[in-house]
Amino acid sequence: MAPPPIVVVRAGAPSSAGFVLVLAGGGYGFRSEHEYLPVTRWLADAGLPCGYLDYAVAPETYPTPLVQVLAALRELRAGTYGAVHGPLVVLGFSAGAHLAGLALTATRAERELAASRHGSGVDEYARPDAAVLCYPVVSMTHLPHLGSRNNLLGELTADTATAKSLSVEQRVDAATAPTFLWHTADDAVVDVDHSLRLTAALARHGVPTELHVYPSGSHGLGLARGTGAPAGWPDACLRWLDEQGVGPRQVHAPGEPPAHAPEVGP
Repeated sequence: MAPPPIVVVRAGAPSSAGFVLVLAGGGYGFRSEHEYLPVTRWLADAGLPCGYLDYAVAPETYPTPLVQVLAALRELRAGTYGAVHGPLVVLGFSAGAHLAGLALTATRAERELAASRHGSGVDEYARPDAAVLCYPVVSMTHLPHLGSRNNLLGELTADTATAKSLSVEQRVDAATAPTFLWHTADDAVVDVDHSLRLTAALARHGVPTELHVYPSGSHGLGLARGTGAPAGWPDACLRWLDEQGVGPRQVHAPGEPPAHAPEVGP
């Protein structure tokens, strides 16, 4: 079974570094268009190489969507979509942010499964170098978003052990890559405690983390244009991505990797 193709919106250029893979939300039941089309246009307009992945949703269940993301990251590193110089970043919204979090914390067994299904090599490069998690679903056991849990786990939705194993805050370790999160304090769909718990777990393991909690705003804001305080997250994110070595200002000599990350490619 081949993974779904990445829709590349802006390819890499000699004056750009990194690649941002966007994962829309939708409770693992669908993919919200406003969380990938405008988002990739925004990234492209900012000069960032980017694309989005139409990962599997219900009736497909775990591990299929995660395996697809891991395979997509491996293909990006292998140069399937053109040479990528610099960090690979996953940027997800809601359930798509949960999927990004699973990729961020993918176990060796999950990476081996991705390799067995898609024929790619198993190595640490199947995991992203950084993540942006927008109003993420994090825990499948604490204040869970039931739609996401039911769709992702399917028949195993009542299995507490499985739900815990797919709670991102339970999977964090010292090898987890830098993470940027944002949420609104009064999110009535996915409680802000999801972001708070993950931030605490990342901090315990010494993972570089930046969290923005805005006072008010509904769930599913996407780029949040015209919403007041949350509308500031895209600029904060671009600044953070630049600090991670991703963006058009990360210029380096031909054949020389950016200072912040190793060169990747075939």
